[in-house]
Amino acid sequence: MEKNQIAPHEPRPVFLNHRGQMLTRFGMRLILQKHVRQAMAQVPSLEGKCIHPHSLRHSTAIHLLRARVDLATIGNWLGHVSINTTTKYLALDLETKRDALAKAKPILSRNRRSQTWRKDKNLIEWLESL
Repeated sequence: MEKNQIAPHEPRPVFLNHRGQMLTRFGMRLILQKHVRQAMAQVPSLEGKCIHPHSLRHSTAIHLLRARVDLATIGNWLGHVSINTTTKYLALDLETKRDALAKAKPILSRNRRSQTWRKDKNLIEWLESL
């Protein structure tokens, strides 16, 4: 085995800090904050947003969901012990909800009372804004 190779059974950190030690969550946060500050020059809307390392996990999970990767695989990739932890990403994905609403066919009803929601302009505007 070469000098810089790591044996598969040897537990060693993958990401190291400037001292060659394991990168901590605080070190990761500093690196992310540095890059967010740089990105603000081109994307001013980032200013005032709370972007932290866990944001990367959330956005990765959402992208995997949109790519139609199954929940069990996403949960395993994120290191979730329970599939219930992973299902919260289903609730966060508004784009998927919009797609589902667009595909849904209206329910026809002869009972006019069941359609009183149609008269609520605020509700209709909110639904159309999704």
